[in-house]
Amino acid sequence: MEDVSRRGFAELLAGVVGAAMVGGSAEGQAPSPSAQGAAAAQTGAQGAVTSGAGGAGLRAMKELASGVFKPQPGRGMVGGHESHQFVSGMLKAGNIRLEMHESVQAPGAPHEAVGTHKHSEIWLVQRGTGTLYLNGVEHTMEAGDVGLCCAGDEHWIANKGDTELAYFVVTVGPPE
Repeated sequence: MEDVSRRGFAELLAGVVGAAMVGGSAEGQAPSPSAQGAAAAQTGAQGAVTSGAGGAGLRAMKELASGVFKPQPGRGMVGGHESHQFVSGMLKAGNIRLEMHESVQAPGAPHEAVGTHKHSEIWLVQRGTGTLYLNGVEHTMEAGDVGLCCAGDEHWIANKGDTELAYFVVTVGPPE
């Protein structure tokens, strides 16, 4: 994976957010009917956003406003993993969920559970060496590397080194 500058990371993030806002992927694919249904959102009286048919089954999420976000306190290291959330909510368009957090994995910690999501994820490795598993292929990531997992891809990330692995995560896509 080639090195990505902060500017390159910002451009990558803008591209993913832009693709999510038009409901397709970075390749311009149209969303599936189920993704279109999941993206239907309604704004409540308190500025909270619920999604789906009347918001059934999904919790209301606050609408995000521009600003600066400090990391929230985490629960400490649990099972070799620690996470600090910065922000989570719905963008003003009402159908795009945005979440940002920093995660740390101790050496030898088990990898995250294999997952697939309706949202896309971007990882920026801050320190350490990790393995990013994407659809059956393991990729090595080092400090400064950026990884991208598009919606629907099977993935996990793990500490591959003998020091802490720290990475910043941005998720963007429909509410889940």
